[in-house]
Amino acid sequence: MAMARASSGLAYPERFYAAASYAGFDGSFPKGVSSKFPNDVALLLYGLYQQATVGPCNISKPRGWNPVEQGKWTSWHGLGKMASTEAMRLFVKILEEEDPGWYSRVSDFVAEPVVDVEMNHHPTVESVTENGNSFPETKTISTENGSLLETQDKDVVLEGLGSVGVYDQWVAPPVSGQLPKARYEHGAVVVQDKMYIFGGNHNGRYLNDLQVLDLRSWTWSKVEVKAVAESLESSSPVPLASCAGHSLIPWENKLLSVAGHTKDPSENIQVKAFDLQTSTWSTLKTYGKAPVSRGGQSVTLVGTSLVIFGGQDAKRSLLNDLHILDLETMTWDEIDAVGVPPSPRSDHTAAVHAERYLLIFGGGSHATCFNDLHVLDLQSMEWSRPAQQGEIPTPRAGHAGVTVGENWFIVGGGDNKSGVSETVVLNMSTLVWSVVTSVQGRVPLASEGLSLVVSSYTGEDILVSFGGYNGRYSNEVHVLKPSHKSTLQSMETPVPDSVAAVHNATNATRDTESEAGQEGKIREIVMDNVDSEPVVMLQCKICLSLGYLFTLYSSAAMNFSINSIGMQNTSKQMLKFTHLECICYWIYYVYLVAFLVEFNCDWFFIGNYDRNVLN
Repeated sequence: MAMARASSGLAYPERFYAAASYAGFDGSFPKGVSSKFPNDVALLLYGLYQQATVGPCNISKPRGWNPVEQGKWTSWHGLGKMASTEAMRLFVKILEEEDPGWYSRVSDFVAEPVVDVEMNHHPTVESVTENGNSFPETKTISTENGSLLETQDKDVVLEGLGSVGVYDQWVAPPVSGQLPKARYEHGAVVVQDKMYIFGGNHNGRYLNDLQVLDLRSWTWSKVEVKAVAESLESSSPVPLASCAGHSLIPWENKLLSVAGHTKDPSENIQVKAFDLQTSTWSTLKTYGKAPVSRGGQSVTLVGTSLVIFGGQDAKRSLLNDLHILDLETMTWDEIDAVGVPPSPRSDHTAAVHAERYLLIFGGGSHATCFNDLHVLDLQSMEWSRPAQQGEIPTPRAGHAGVTVGENWFIVGGGDNKSGVSETVVLNMSTLVWSVVTSVQGRVPLASEGLSLVVSSYTGEDILVSFGGYNGRYSNEVHVLKPSHKSTLQSMETPVPDSVAAVHNATNATRDTESEAGQEGKIREIVMDNVDSEPVVMLQCKICLSLGYLFTLYSSAAMNFSINSIGMQNTSKQMLKFTHLECICYWIYYVYLVAFLVEFNCDWFFIGNYDRNVLN
């Protein structure tokens, strides 16, 4: 097998030392650092450099009043027993946030190592990622026509809106209008066939613009925001703070911007609302104990509540706390769930299944990325970590996710080594992963901090991604139409016995099937108490007749469902009975069922005699 030599970019610890050299560190606190960065950032970089090269601070606190020496000691000592590798990666990450182009400048003076590349493989571009930030440094070798060439970015664009008709393949629709500034860590949401983009990070600077993409005409426009009200009780205009790492949630006729990193962070999470009718921002007044301010958290809308988990606070401490905001009363509630919660993390994804289960996937710490899956039962408030099945994704942070039916699609992210190129999907009923598609080259779909929303196109669901960062900032739009198979799996596919899925991780469940027309079958999850008695399904002539009559009456008189007692394929015609007649039928029906169960009258039943216990 022929081999070639290709550049691979700097690995650790060389990358850290290159960053430290670029910042001006030589083991002391150089004047160049304080002039190149704000004081607080310079002190933090100093502490991280000392932690990475010397180890934990064991020296005594400086005596006398010297604010510089006091600040240096406080910054270093405050890192505690942070590992050297974690300090190195955090140093590089902070430098990247303050000076995104540092590596392109320093790489001209640093000799990069080379690695062997297999000549007969398809060309790929590998990249180096710092905590989800992908730096596509690697050059790859192609063997087209027997000659060596440097591979360019692989194009995922298919011309024309007709290309959206292709299933399970990312395409770039031809957009028009003034493109938004390239960014990542922004918020995105779809309201009435329009994708709204708010805030984000560009070159280490936070943004506060609101952009909208019409998903019917694929035209960009900027939303002209009117005077910002300080709160719903006040119309005093205040400047809208720029932010990144926030969450954008649609609620009624508003867009809610929750949490996020800002230049001057508040003590607690703030909830800002953009009124789509008046085009004004306001800060919503909340009650109860609000969580500490943060960015990189997950915010999930469940019914009329927002569930907030994790993130990173203004002091760069990772969190794994759980809070709920009731949107009807605007009251915060801190949840002390039982079980083992996910480890502190940020830049993870979350989704809700069956309006009961909150799923948390991936994310990262300062030095490690995760691919674990955690489930919170929102009824019992208990954490669990069920087994995953199928093609389990690699660790990643900074990815994006969206649900379509019972499927959860995950796109992008990074793993401290490279950007993630696969688009994966998790069936939330079976917890089975599969790969939808994969991209090659330095494209926004394999980057950190992109957004992902779901909309419709010609009557079918489509996934729409925007932005991201993989060594360069993106303002590109890509669209994928998931196939029916990957969107709604057939109920006829057997679930492995080994798959406890979400339901066995909490309470016992019962699956009932219902037809969804030409869209295929969907799974309705009906929860049973784990301590309840087994359910016996009886199918006989008298039971069906009396049950039919009782069900018809109760549907009309007491608003019961036709299927509330297990009847199927019955007419919905309503019959008129008196209350006395209904009571007589019901008493007779109950006594008859009890008699048949007690004496096990197998001879009395016709058709299927099903005594299966529903789990």
